[in-house]
Amino acid sequence: MSEVHHHSHKKLYIIIFFALAILTVVEIIIPELDIAYYLKASSLVGLALGKAFLVAYFYMHLNEETKWMKWIAAVPLSAFLYAAVLIAESMFR
Repeated sequence: MSEVHHHSHKKLYIIIFFALAILTVVEIIIPELDIAYYLKASSLVGLALGKAFLVAYFYMHLNEETKWMKWIAAVPLSAFLYAAVLIAESMFR
C-alpha cells in the first residue's frame, strides 16, 4: 500500500485567523469614525464580504474544490453584487 502524507495547514490557518482578527478590529473601529453613513455602511459590507470569503475559501476548503464547485459558490455572490449595485444606484438618484 502507498502511504499518504498529509500536509499540515496549521501555519496557514494561524495566518488566516490573524487576518480575520485584524478585519474584525477594523470593523469595530469604523462605526466610531466621523465619515458619511454610506461610507461606513459600504466599508462594513466590504469587510464582511472579505471575511466571508476568507472563511469559505480556507476553512471550508473551497481552494481545494474543482472549478465547477467554485463556480457554484460564486453564483450567489454575483446575485448579491447585482442587488448591491441596484440599491446603490437607487440611493444616489
